[in-house]
Formats: sequence, C-alpha cells, structure tokens
Amino acid sequence: MLTVVLALLAALANAAASVLQRRAAADEPEGGPGLRQAVRWLVHVLRRPHWVAGAGMLALSTVLQAAALGVGSLALVQPLMAAELLFTLAVGSLVFHRRPDLRTWLAFVALALGLSLFLTAAAPTSGRSTSVPGHWWPAGAALLALVVLLVIVSRSVRGAPRAALLGLASAVSFAATAALLKDVTGLIPDGPGAVLRTWPLYATAVVGVIAFLLLQAAFRAGTLAASQPALTLGDALTSVALGWALFGEQITLGARVVPEVIGIALMGAGSVGLARAPSVGGGWDGARARDGPGSRTRKASRPP
Repeated sequence: MLTVVLALLAALANAAASVLQRRAAADEPEGGPGLRQAVRWLVHVLRRPHWVAGAGMLALSTVLQAAALGVGSLALVQPLMAAELLFTLAVGSLVFHRRPDLRTWLAFVALALGLSLFLTAAAPTSGRSTSVPGHWWPAGAALLALVVLLVIVSRSVRGAPRAALLGLASAVSFAATAALLKDVTGLIPDGPGAVLRTWPLYATAVVGVIAFLLLQAAFRAGTLAASQPALTLGDALTSVALGWALFGEQITLGARVVPEVIGIALMGAGSVGLARAPSVGGGWDGARARDGPGSRTRKASRPP
C-alpha cells in the first residue's frame, strides 16, 4: 500500500510539473528552427514563474518516486504513474482555464484503463534490489539506439507527431533514469561509500538531464495531448521491460494473456482516439495566456 500511495503522489506531482512547464512553453514564442534559437528559447522559458514552479514539482516527484522504488518493484511503480494521464487533465483544466473536449477525456480514460487492465492481469512481481551484473550494458545500448532513432525521426515531422516522438524518447530516458535510481536505492543499505563508488549514481544524473532536455523539446513541439500519453505510457511499458531484463521481475502469462491483450488493445484504441481529438490541434492548452490579464499585450509582442 505504501508503494501505491508514494507512486500515485509522484504521478500527481509529475502531472503538475508537466502542465506548469507546458504553460511556460506555450507562453514563449517558438522563435524559429535551429540549435541557436532552441537554446535561446530554453533560456527564456527557464525564467518564467510557471516553469520554476514546475521544476519544483518535478523535484518533488523525483523524491517520491525514489521512495516508492526503494520499497517496491520497478514494474509496479512506473506503470502506477500512468495515473499521471488523468491528473494531467485535472490539473491542466485548472491551469489553462479550459476543459478538454469529451473525445480527449474518453481517449485518456481508455489509455488509463487499458494500462490498468494490463498491469492487473500481468501482476508484476518483485525482483532484485539491484540489477543483475553485466545486464546494464546491452540494455543501455538498446535504449540509447531507440532514443537516437526517435529523435532522428522526429526531425522529419512537425506538430503533434513530433511532440509524440519526442515524448516517447523522453519516456524511454525517464524509464532508464528510474531503473538507475532503483539501482542506487538498492545500494543505500551498504552505506554512502557503496553508493558513491558505483557508476549508477552518476549515470542517473546524466540520463536524467537527457530525459529533461527531451521533455522540454516535446513541450516546445506540441500540446500536452500529443506528448503526455507517449511520455506516460512509454515510461510505464519500458519500465516493465527493464524490470524483467535488469532486476528479474516477472509478469504473469498463461490464461492472463487474454486480459493483457485486451488492455493493450484499449491502449491502442485510446491512442487512435487521442490522435483524432481536437485537443491535439492545440485547442486545449493552446488557450494558455490568452484568457488571462495582459494577453493582448503578449499577443501583440509576438513576431508575425
């Protein structure tokens, strides 16, 4: 029960972080393509109060997530954070002062229900507290190749597809960060020296920064309705795979394959519904500051 509570609180904090940082990103003019413009955009957005508040919530989410991983399995904690989907809608409705359309709600619910059904049927078990020696290198190479491929493909598209691809790349990176963090928490009983002498602590910081930068790129590319499902579900499913490959966590097969397949089908249906929802075009979080005071001035200051 403690694992579930900590994971859900982490999901709520993470959803608040995503909404607040997307709010800051939506207020900042994109400024054109190119690395220089992207860096300038990032420097500007980092100064916005909504982004700073989102960063605080992200830090809180990391602490709660580490606590959950310290007492529970990777394959349980990360998928539980799929509740972030619904938390995102609730928090986003308050921040953007605009309710998502019914189709978006139904798509998000289908995604969440599908993942819940899959995880209930799969019933992931606890494994090792630290990873199996030697398993990180092939797993790390596969994750790196997947992230690089997603980023390359994202450069050929714009709008919602790009946000979804970058969200998925960020999800894979966040799942890797969570797996590394679980390795670190597993070493804590051996004392501070054991933690500081091993590479997972430093790899967690590096991969976490990469995941963070990819997340900001996803926010810049498109709406939360496009990036958040890929981010949340990609994180959950990648974590299940890493839990099995690195920590010996198992999922139930046999007769339970049927509800697992139904869960996956629901997730697919939710993804298709979301791709066709009006919110993906920017109708939901595209409202951003236009409804607030001073919006006319901000709008006039944007370049044509």
